[in-house]
Amino acid sequence: MTKNILLVCLSVFILSCTSTSKDKKEVALKIDYEKITLDNGLDVIFHVDKSDPVVAVELMVHVGSAREIEGRTGFAHLFEHLLFLESENLGKGGLDKMSARIGGSGANGSTSRDRTNYLQTVPSDALEKMIWAEADKLGWFINTVTDPVLAKEKQVVKNEKRQSVDNRPYGHRQYVIGKNLYPKDHPYNWQVIGSLEDLQNATLDDVKNFFKKWYVPNNATLVLSGDINVAKAKEWVHKYFDEIPRGGEITPVQKRPGIVNETKHLFYEDNFARLPELTLTWPTVEQYHKDSYALDILTEYLTVGKKAPLNKVLVDDLKLTSGTTMFNFTSEIAGQVQLVVRAFNNTKLDEVKTGIDKAFTDFEQNGIPQKDLDRIKAGLETDFYSSLSSVLGKGSRLASYNTYTGDPGYVTKELNETLAVTTEDVMNVFNKYIKGKNFIATSFVPRGDQALALTNSEEAKIAEEKIVMGAEESFDASIAAEYEKTPSSFDRSVEPEYGKSPEIKTPNVWQDKLDNGIKIFGIQNSEIPLVEFNFVIEGGQLLEDMNKLGVANLTAGLLEKGTKNKTVSELEDALAQLGASVFVFATKNNIRISGTTLTRNYDATLALVKEMLLEPRWDETEFDLLKKRAITNLRQQEASPRSIAANQYNTLLYGKDNIRSKNILGTITSVEAITIDDIKNYYNNYISPSVTTMHVVGDIDQSSIVSSLKEINDRWKAKEVTIPSFPTPEPPKKSTVYFYDVPNAKQSQLRFGTPALAFNDKDYYPATVMNYILGGGGFASQLTQQLREGKGYTYGVRSRFSGNKEKGAFTISSGVRSNVTLEASQLVKQILENYAKNYNEKDLATTKGFLIKSNARAFETMNAKLRMLENISTYNLSPDYVKGREKIVSEMTIPRIQELANQYVDPNKMIWLVVGDAETQLKRMKDLGFGEPVLLNKLQEKVKQ
Repeated sequence: MTKNILLVCLSVFILSCTSTSKDKKEVALKIDYEKITLDNGLDVIFHVDKSDPVVAVELMVHVGSAREIEGRTGFAHLFEHLLFLESENLGKGGLDKMSARIGGSGANGSTSRDRTNYLQTVPSDALEKMIWAEADKLGWFINTVTDPVLAKEKQVVKNEKRQSVDNRPYGHRQYVIGKNLYPKDHPYNWQVIGSLEDLQNATLDDVKNFFKKWYVPNNATLVLSGDINVAKAKEWVHKYFDEIPRGGEITPVQKRPGIVNETKHLFYEDNFARLPELTLTWPTVEQYHKDSYALDILTEYLTVGKKAPLNKVLVDDLKLTSGTTMFNFTSEIAGQVQLVVRAFNNTKLDEVKTGIDKAFTDFEQNGIPQKDLDRIKAGLETDFYSSLSSVLGKGSRLASYNTYTGDPGYVTKELNETLAVTTEDVMNVFNKYIKGKNFIATSFVPRGDQALALTNSEEAKIAEEKIVMGAEESFDASIAAEYEKTPSSFDRSVEPEYGKSPEIKTPNVWQDKLDNGIKIFGIQNSEIPLVEFNFVIEGGQLLEDMNKLGVANLTAGLLEKGTKNKTVSELEDALAQLGASVFVFATKNNIRISGTTLTRNYDATLALVKEMLLEPRWDETEFDLLKKRAITNLRQQEASPRSIAANQYNTLLYGKDNIRSKNILGTITSVEAITIDDIKNYYNNYISPSVTTMHVVGDIDQSSIVSSLKEINDRWKAKEVTIPSFPTPEPPKKSTVYFYDVPNAKQSQLRFGTPALAFNDKDYYPATVMNYILGGGGFASQLTQQLREGKGYTYGVRSRFSGNKEKGAFTISSGVRSNVTLEASQLVKQILENYAKNYNEKDLATTKGFLIKSNARAFETMNAKLRMLENISTYNLSPDYVKGREKIVSEMTIPRIQELANQYVDPNKMIWLVVGDAETQLKRMKDLGFGEPVLLNKLQEKVKQ
């Protein structure tokens, strides 16, 4: 059975949907699966797809933050972390270590309000190993959680909160909304990640009781999707899961909408925001409610595209913002619609609210045209097939539908509900949930700019964490847990053997070239009826004048804004009616036109791309809006520690006179000075077929692709384009610490590294192999094991080589909690100093196991195949270059690893950049041993809290 079972013709039904309910059409759509339920209540779902030698394994547990109680929040998310660490039979490192050995995608998971899932893709020969490991989570895990383990993982989760919430612009928005939209005793009143205080107060008994109540077979779904033998898989499922006891009965949660008895206006002065942002939130309905589908369409219609009512008023007429966002956020027991408008600098949000009211009035008068309703529905088919391009995507759908509805095949009903939505339905939900209804208005404004908030707003109460040295408890997570082992009918400590080794087939690559110089690289792939393609036009920012930084980005943006014969809205509509998407964007090295379309609509989609490419509209109004958007993004980057770190690191790495150090957006000054003539000059001089390559993957053959390009070949004339070279500086002779002050930063952003290697350098891939155990192997790496798992300093840390045609950098990046900035840096330095001499046979075996076995997953998705084509075309590689890499890995030795480490990751010849709170951390960094830290900006005024 292959992915071809999924091929259905939705377009007939999408295009024939009418506005009258009596004419509703239905789609005969299904994903083939088999479901069994074990005696202990575990639901197990099997889906066969033999197109690639891989299997996706997902365990979904029906517990999220909504099953917590006030004062003990964040437990569900905490468990998402804990279950990766250890189990009785897998030992320390648990699934993470095994994943590295077997070539898995990396054990991953996520937590929502209503469920927690654990998932990864592995080569098909590791299926029994994965079933064994997943069973250990449910039946042989909780004894391994000790006080030191809990103390360490609390710090990891708190670091995640600092990174994703506390230390980013507008990070507290959802917290404020949740506290005011839902009553205090409502389980959506708190955020999934919980509060720092609740996490700190969690006891070992709290944690164990939570696990015993919710992590039981009768509250879980296991999905096996991919290259499987169902009969054998069932045998293994019974063997490893049958003796896990059923838990207590789980009471279904009751639907309970949010309550807004009166409209509330709240404001918050955000330390990391540079622009005022208004969010309006209305309580609505839970997921799968009939009205939720019309709300999905309503929110998309109001804010997506040039013709969207909110964009016409706020962007085009009032010029208050560069774009609007509205979405229907549905969960198991309640839902909410949110409208977010991030305004231009110094804009009063009262003006934004007035514009919103006007747009709503316009919509009330005009409604949604049938053509636009059909346009939105047409995108569903492409989106659906895209979500099925991997076995993991299909497995997640099956798991979710089973968890919430008990029916893995509910996808048919849900899609039909959406296709049945009428124009009247859309207007009805607007009147029912939005028009004249109470809402929560949150104004997030820059520090000191309270006057920009909505009139009569009250200050939102948010408990900010203070930076206190030595505040965290000490722990030793390496202490082995002592416990009586959970009994089993057989010896579960013996890891199952591998199955039959998968046969790895490199996709067949075809190549061609047009008379005007365009090179074409393609892979025909008939698994799903989609085509993905891109045109890569070499040059990008490298061709800019240093005084006109940002021209490439604006050129790319303007190519999306209409054509000679189509306005912006007409172009958007033409693409949407095809269910196609086309994006144009610039990078340091190129401008890219990327598209996804249904196979049957490929020719029509390419015809629109041809117009965009050969007949730009050069719309002055759109050009001005693009400039404003770029400036808006640049202002926001000024306050984002992650963006600051990226920009400052590039400057230190390449030097301020090297264009490779510059932001792709340019600078505020340079963007303000750019004219539309500058864009036309860039287009006329540098957008040429002579430096263009097309990559295409999908259900289409070579001759069809080449014939579709005839007009582009005939009309697009080649010109000579010389792309300048900007050599990378040599590594520093000695290490220096650099510091950029961001007052009150709850985390320090670390960027440590040095100029290194180009992609085609003979040492590039060997160095990547060397780096796997250092910081490139996720939880298999020493940086993660020591900084996160050993000390709890960070939520994530990695190291990588990033070369292209020019030498790139070796970089270590992480966000660590502020009060251990020095300690984390010292630990990184120690790891680097000892890496070569301590590298051992086990490290080498783990590296070889992962890098060779993971090739089974290398070409599964269309995106993966596109990346493969780009590597072949950009670096002149052979189509089977992966086999050459396998040879490098298999022949790697410890002395060679040591040689590479000593040459390319010397801690004494590096840039050590810290972006954080200078008041508490700057002076301490001298103790790293590289002299006085160099302050890159003036010390900022400390913000009072």
